[in-house]
Amino acid sequence: MRPVHPVLVVVAMLLLPGASMIHVAHGASSRLIKIGALTESWGPTTGIVGFRDGLTQLGYRENEHFVLGVRFTQGNASELPAAARDLVQHGVDLIVAAGGTAAKAAQSATRTIPIVFVGGSDPVEAGLVKSFARPGGVADLEVELLAKRMEVVHELVPELKRLLLVYDATNPESVATLVPHRAAARQVGLTLIEKAVQTEDEARTAIGAIRKGEVDAMFSPRFVSLNIPGLMLEIAPQRSLPTVFQDSFFVERGGLISYAANTYDLGRQAARLASKILKGARPADVPVEQPTKFELTINARTAKALGLTIPPSLLLRADRIVE
Repeated sequence: MRPVHPVLVVVAMLLLPGASMIHVAHGASSRLIKIGALTESWGPTTGIVGFRDGLTQLGYRENEHFVLGVRFTQGNASELPAAARDLVQHGVDLIVAAGGTAAKAAQSATRTIPIVFVGGSDPVEAGLVKSFARPGGVADLEVELLAKRMEVVHELVPELKRLLLVYDATNPESVATLVPHRAAARQVGLTLIEKAVQTEDEARTAIGAIRKGEVDAMFSPRFVSLNIPGLMLEIAPQRSLPTVFQDSFFVERGGLISYAANTYDLGRQAARLASKILKGARPADVPVEQPTKFELTINARTAKALGLTIPPSLLLRADRIVE
């Protein structure tokens, strides 16, 4: 499904001042390149998997040309800096960060190791890059998709008026997305009900306290910190509430609908650019790219359980229907 509004996705590399260059030659007796992946998730994200697969498709053989180790913090964004320092101490040659929060943690941990980040909000506002003209990161400008995501769920749930957003108040990047969330809700004519939480227990309590009638749907933050998306998957069916996610991963597991850039493909794009730096290119010279695919995914089983009929217009535009 192609977006109605143009959405820019930056795919480039972040090279900090003084960062060393890397060179790998296929078929040569070059040393094994150590790549460290950093995420606040519970394991390798689809973007990280796409990154690994992308390198393999480019001819790099895992455990022969490169090794990829993942540091994940299980929803605790505050542990990312320590995880990033651990990667640096292990002497990785390249860091791939899943999202802007992880990228900031990596940026604070090293001034010498090149970093590629997959996903994230505005990298300029986040302080990851100085400008788009001279890019230095991989970001999908997720906030640009918020209005479109709200529009499609409104089409699926016509009576939708109040949208619940539970967010991690301890994550600066999550807090920074509140302004575009509010703007998107106004644009679509929805009321955004915001709930700030600081721990997973608070998130469970906030989501569990919601009753049908107070809100009409739950809107997932893009960040998995405090396990908010997972708690939505667990609790929303008990409240007969529709859920909106930023990744088809959650729709495959019972969420109602998602609309976003394909994170696996973003990872593959990042691998292609990482390959350039592994061959000696200057990361700051790698050009900006746009995403190759956006996906609208709907879970038909969940829609049926909620008593919703998927409009023919959405069925025609959907990239995937989970039966």
